Amino acid sequence: YSMILADTIPQLFETVGIAITRTKALLGVTTIVLLPLCLLKELKYLAPFSLLGMSAVFYTVIAMAYRYFGGDYKIENSGKFLASLESKFQPSFGNKGALAVFSPSIFIFISILSTATISHYLAHKFYRELRNNTIRRFSIVVWVSFLVSILIFAMVASLGFLTFGGSCSGLILNNYSSKDKIMSLSRAAIMISLLTSYPLNFTGMRDSVMDLAGVEEEKRSNTLFLVVSISLLSIVTFLASITYDLRFVFAFNGATWGNALIYLMPTFMFLKCAKKMPELKKEIAFVRSTGNFGIVMA
Repeated sequence: YSMILADTIPQLFETVGIAITRTKALLGVTTIVLLPLCLLKELKYLAPFSLLGMSAVFYTVIAMAYRYFGGDYKIENSGKFLASLESKFQPSFGNKGALAVFSPSIFIFISILSTATISHYLAHKFYRELRNNTIRRFSIVVWVSFLVSILIFAMVASLGFLTFGGSCSGLILNNYSSKDKIMSLSRAAIMISLLTSYPLNFTGMRDSVMDLAGVEEEKRSNTLFLVVSISLLSIVTFLASITYDLRFVFAFNGATWGNALIYLMPTFMFLKCAKKMPELKKEIAFVRSTGNFGIVMA
C-alpha cells in the first residue's frame, strides 16, 4: 500500500504542475494521514470511509472501461494520450496468443494469484465487530465481499491488459498519462481507497507482532501500543521508499508467505493433530499431497 501511495501521489501533483519526489510524498502522507489512522484501536470508525473507498474502486473500473472503449490509448488510431507516455508504458502487443501461457513469466502470475486465496487475518476481528454477529450474517458478508472482489479484479486485469498489453505496470494506473484528467481522478480515488483500508492491514500486522512477542491483550498499554505502531510504520515506510517493483513484491509474497499460509501451515497443523488418529489415512494422504503442491508452487 505504501508503495502504491508513493507512486500515485507524485502523479497527482504532476497533474496540477507541481513536482514532488516519491520519497517526500510517502513521508508526507505517512506522517499526516497514515499514522493517525493506524493509531485507531477500533476499526468500526473506518466503516463510513471504507464505503467511500469502495466507491473509488468502482469509479476506477468505469474510468478504465471508458478509456479502453474510447480508444484513447490505441496505437492503431494514434490515441491522443500516447505521445505523453514513457516508452515503457506504451501499449505493446505480441502475436503469441494463448501460447504465451507456456512462457516462464506465467510462474510470476501464478505466484501473484496465490495471494488471492489467503483468508483475511482480521476475519475474527471483523466477526467480533459485526452488528448482530451471527454465523449466517457473517457468511453472507463473506460471500458477497468475495464475489464483488472477484468481479472487480477480473475487470481491472482484463481492461488493463486489453489497453496496454505486455507493457502493463505492476500498478496499472502508472500506464495512464498524467495529462489524462479522468485517470487522474481515478488515482485520487484509489488513494482514498488505500488510505481508508491501510489501517486494516496495519492492525493485523501490529497484532501479529505482539502475539509473536508473547504480549497478552491486557498488558498492551497505550505506551507500548504507540511505540510498536510508530516502529512498524517506520520500517514499512522505509522499505517502500527503496522498493519500486510492485509486481515483484506481489509475486514474492505469493510464492513464499502466500503458499505457506494456504498449503504448508494448515498441513503441518493437521498432521500434528492427526498423529493419534491413524483411521484418517485418506485424509492424511490428501493433506500431504496438498503440502507437496504448496512446496512446488513456492
